[in-house]
Amino acid sequence: MTEHAEEVLSALRRAPGFEDVTAADSITRLGGMTNLVHRVDLGMRSVIVRLPGEGTEAYIDRAVEAHNAHAAARAGVSPAVIHAEAESGLMITETVPDIVTMTPDLFRSRAGAPARAGVALAKLHNSGETFQFRFELFAMIDDYLKVLSGKDVALPEGYHDVVAAAAPVKAVLAQADLPLAPCHCDPLCENFLDDGGIMWIVDWEYSGMNDPLWDLGDLSIEAGMDDAQDAEMLAAYFGRAPTDAEQGRMVIYKAMCDLLWTLWGLIQLADDNPTEDFWAYATGRFARCRALMQDACFAGHLDAVRAG
Repeated sequence: MTEHAEEVLSALRRAPGFEDVTAADSITRLGGMTNLVHRVDLGMRSVIVRLPGEGTEAYIDRAVEAHNAHAAARAGVSPAVIHAEAESGLMITETVPDIVTMTPDLFRSRAGAPARAGVALAKLHNSGETFQFRFELFAMIDDYLKVLSGKDVALPEGYHDVVAAAAPVKAVLAQADLPLAPCHCDPLCENFLDDGGIMWIVDWEYSGMNDPLWDLGDLSIEAGMDDAQDAEMLAAYFGRAPTDAEQGRMVIYKAMCDLLWTLWGLIQLADDNPTEDFWAYATGRFARCRALMQDACFAGHLDAVRAG
């Protein structure tokens, strides 16, 4: 049992049908960089109880998250939501049986994993569901900078210079006729659950309507995919090879997701999140972003998106 067992059971009792639960066969702490996530086994049934992390209310709208989690379940890519509280951030969902929680290593070692992720993302993006919230990259960078302005933490040296250097990216994306679809927007490897035939997606805290290629570019970065894995994922996603413009958007978003999540990491550092070395996380992502933007091929990807 976990040290949070009584807290987890108390939260579970707030869900309809679980009011009388006083004990569990087992309560297992699962991964999570900001929240307390536990699997609770109750005889023939298992559920996931997610308790929100301290300070997350400053940058996560829990009502939006709950709406989008329900929509993702209807789309057939995410477990059903049993209970969600917008005010407290508590969320309880069904479990998916016989799955493996993905990691970068597993994306490399499990045959067909990039393709299954591409299929899952295509199913979400083409579902016809509408998410609340519009995920706008540069507006979110500004919002995160405002959050950080009230915290005692320094930006990596040169961060504002790289934001300024991203102005052509902002202009090209603003001028492009980009599709909008319900997107996960934070596709960490650990948010993908694989049974070897189907991949499921969980954790909708940052989800919203977005250019769907953000999800593919971000997942590629998170999983450390090489060119062959990128090609496998994109072919499964589109059912064909991507166009130059589609490839270009994905590569651009590889850099831009690191630019954004650098700030997220600094917020975790300022909030004393103990789950990781968030200074190393933030500076590592920032260095990778700057290196990709300075790569000679990056301008060619911008040109491809500009040409459409």
